[in-house]
Amino acid sequence: MFRPRTDSRVSFRWLRQLAPAVAGVCLMTAAQAAEVSVQDVWLRQPAPGQRVAGVFLTIRSEQNAALVAASSPVAGSAQLHRMSMDNGVMRMRPVARIDLPAGQTVRLAPGGLHVMLLDLRRQLHAGERIPLALVVNEAGHHAQTLEVQAEVRDLGGQPAGRAQP
Repeated sequence: MFRPRTDSRVSFRWLRQLAPAVAGVCLMTAAQAAEVSVQDVWLRQPAPGQRVAGVFLTIRSEQNAALVAASSPVAGSAQLHRMSMDNGVMRMRPVARIDLPAGQTVRLAPGGLHVMLLDLRRQLHAGERIPLALVVNEAGHHAQTLEVQAEVRDLGGQPAGRAQP
């Protein structure tokens, strides 16, 4: 007949050996998530009645990745967009993803790539900060969501309280 061991030291020894491995996996996952950095997140204050706004930022990944989605509670939806000029006509098109090459800084800026907030739920005012979630797929890893705050700037793109030159 099989009798389980009742010596608790054996169980704790196994747990002590397993704990560093579990901690290492947790630290490795946290380090991978920290390999994408986002800075200088902002948008222009929309004109009264305007229901869209472009969000601009700087993003960098230490490994190949892609920005694949965005969302904000102040908007009905958000899309990744590219603005371009075609024979003097501004064209704005949704894009499925924005590639983030390993070790390179990618700038989402006026006149180029940006996040477009659609169906704004309220008027946004210069000086306030709005929450924005960015979804990044890292090559060979699952998607991660980065929570950031976007600064609403005046119509000229200047931070609140800063005079234009």
